[in-house]
Amino acid sequence: MSILLLTACSGPSLAEITTPPGGVLYQDDFSRADSGWGEAQVFLGQAGYSDGAYRFRIDSPGVDFWAHPGRAFSFVQLEVDAAPLPNTAPGRMGLVCRLVDDKNFYFFVVSSDGYYGIGKAKDGQASFLGMEQMAQHEAIHTDGQVNRLRADCIAELLIFYVNDTLVGSAMDSEFQRGDVGLLAGSFEQGGVDVLFDNFVVYKP
Repeated sequence: MSILLLTACSGPSLAEITTPPGGVLYQDDFSRADSGWGEAQVFLGQAGYSDGAYRFRIDSPGVDFWAHPGRAFSFVQLEVDAAPLPNTAPGRMGLVCRLVDDKNFYFFVVSSDGYYGIGKAKDGQASFLGMEQMAQHEAIHTDGQVNRLRADCIAELLIFYVNDTLVGSAMDSEFQRGDVGLLAGSFEQGGVDVLFDNFVVYKP
């Protein structure tokens, strides 16, 4: 399910050209509910602004929600704080880059019990890159703690950091440019409830 459709942009933006390496291309602390991420409420769950953060609540098993602000970038370093709410069911949460449309993008996720994955949605079918399934990593905070997630999408290289620790990387060159965003999903049961805050896009 997508919350907001991509705003198409074919070439580099002025911000991408003029921003120096390490500079901020885009950021949102979700303190304003009109900042462009959209909101939705359906029978599977809901997504939207909540007390200065962005919240996904997923009521059904095996469902992914994602949201994106309608931007387009090529090379990016994405960062966000992500945490499950108390008493949530086990689920996944993470970042999206090069979202061409709602069926084609790269994703970087962690689970609330300490696993990570780097993957790709192609024509609506999701698969992991360089791994058959999510892998455990000690850098990922569990027990409802906040994780600082970072995803670097630079040329064909996709790199994932959690709490300033490199957890994995993959190579893929199919998607060159697209939107950035957030993703959350459920496993075998619904009841996943997660918050995101302090989303920043840097120029690598």
